[in-house]
Amino acid sequence: MRILALVPGGIGDQILFFPTIDNLKGRYPDAEIDVVVEPRSTTAYRVSKSVHKVIPFDFKDVNGPADWGNLLGIIRDSEYDVAMSLGRRFGVGLLLWLTGIPVRIGFDVGASKLFLSNPVTLNLNQYAAQMFHDLVGGLGITDPCPAVSINVPKSDLDWAEAAQDRLGIKDSGYVLIHGGENKPDRIYPVKQWQQIVKDLQTRQPNIPVAVIKGPDDGEFIEALLTLCPALKVISPPDIGKLAATIAGANLMLCTNSGPMHLAVAVGTYTIALFGPSDPAKLLPNNGRSIAIKSRSGKIADIPPSDILEKIWKG
Repeated sequence: MRILALVPGGIGDQILFFPTIDNLKGRYPDAEIDVVVEPRSTTAYRVSKSVHKVIPFDFKDVNGPADWGNLLGIIRDSEYDVAMSLGRRFGVGLLLWLTGIPVRIGFDVGASKLFLSNPVTLNLNQYAAQMFHDLVGGLGITDPCPAVSINVPKSDLDWAEAAQDRLGIKDSGYVLIHGGENKPDRIYPVKQWQQIVKDLQTRQPNIPVAVIKGPDDGEFIEALLTLCPALKVISPPDIGKLAATIAGANLMLCTNSGPMHLAVAVGTYTIALFGPSDPAKLLPNNGRSIAIKSRSGKIADIPPSDILEKIWKG
């Protein structure tokens, strides 16, 4: 069997779709499962053990007939038996219908439902991983949704261990901070982080505090180091090494972001800050993933005292 999944969205969306892919692979171990994802999200599949091939396609771009035609040709050449789509746009549904794939599964809302052979009821009032997993019902599968999990390559685990050794945090354990993505509603201000770091270093001076530095975090890291010079900085070059770094932490402090979903997947105790988004839809109820939602809808308005209360209460 050959299965194709169209998964628009960022890296977080891909990780939330992993339980669906893993369930399909468990049900059909000989199946080849390919995914079509936005170019910015292809790296997520470094930590998936169930996907055969990743096909990049920019769903958000203003795609012309040539772009859609090229994707259509790629899909037709592979002769898939089943297609599963998270997209609800008319163009995505039409594309699947034109491919001639016999079993076409998607949600029964939006214009694309006209082109589905096996529509599935959309339930938005639940954890997103569960919502995505509902799509397997289009194949008659009634298994419960597996927990979000990933497969970190050994080379990435070795890299993280070496980085921890170099920073002197391998044996002591560490608290890990991800300051936020470059979006106004996903950045927690440096001065608030300073208060949290200072409290951690005062109460637990033997537990280092480390901060993740991504490719676009230079300004944030520089400002934070000015206020908190004892911080350790770790710069994982890819998602596998980032996941391994998170897995080694005693505690992850972050905003609603891709690294948050990685923390859930590796089982690290996590406290995540939320602005306008609903935490119940983005975090599982597992006792290890704690959400703090801003009363105003702005992450920057969360008092450091609220975060510290959760840290020491846990």
